[in-house]
Amino acid sequence: MDDTTNDTANTTSDTREYERMRSGALYIADDAYLHELGARRRRLQQAINTSAWDAFDERERLFRELFATYGAGSHIEPPFRCDYGCNITIGRDFYANTDCIILDVAPVTIGDSVFFGPRVGLYTPYHPIDARTRNAQLEGGLPIRIGNDVWFGANVTVCPGVTIGDDVVIGAGAVVTKDIPAHSVAVGNPARVIRAIDDAERDRWRAKAAEYRAWKSM
Repeated sequence: MDDTTNDTANTTSDTREYERMRSGALYIADDAYLHELGARRRRLQQAINTSAWDAFDERERLFRELFATYGAGSHIEPPFRCDYGCNITIGRDFYANTDCIILDVAPVTIGDSVFFGPRVGLYTPYHPIDARTRNAQLEGGLPIRIGNDVWFGANVTVCPGVTIGDDVVIGAGAVVTKDIPAHSVAVGNPARVIRAIDDAERDRWRAKAAEYRAWKSM
């Protein structure tokens, strides 16, 4: 099945607050166009989360309508929640276990062959430290980017503006506040790199996989 790209930009509404939101500048979410996008998200999200357990084709169609791009072979277990959906780009063969939350006031880009354990949260919004500015309903967002071949354990939290490289493992419960380089394992709160994923690591796991395939073929 080919990837599907969903274009939500064809509108005559005033999109200035939306454009500020996506750019990382301060904006106010109490805006007609953002309410329109929010209503669309609520409709699709409710349909996804109340669908029958075996309505796999229906949910795939709904996710393709919800997201900017939803790669072939991807699968998300409901319930799922997001802010808008149209700012989420997902590559091929993505899997998210239950209770995934993606708050996409800024763009969220997820690569190919990325796996999420349950209750993973990606949070692009930020709020001003100054209370007077914050109480004026001003907020912002910073993009999150996740590379290819990445695995998150359960309850991982990714904060605004973080980039995670290719071939990364994030341990369960980690809170990722800074960029994580490719080919590494990171754990903790705040998350820190504890080791590189090197050839010895790959060889060890590929030997285990080969042993399994040999057992399976018996």
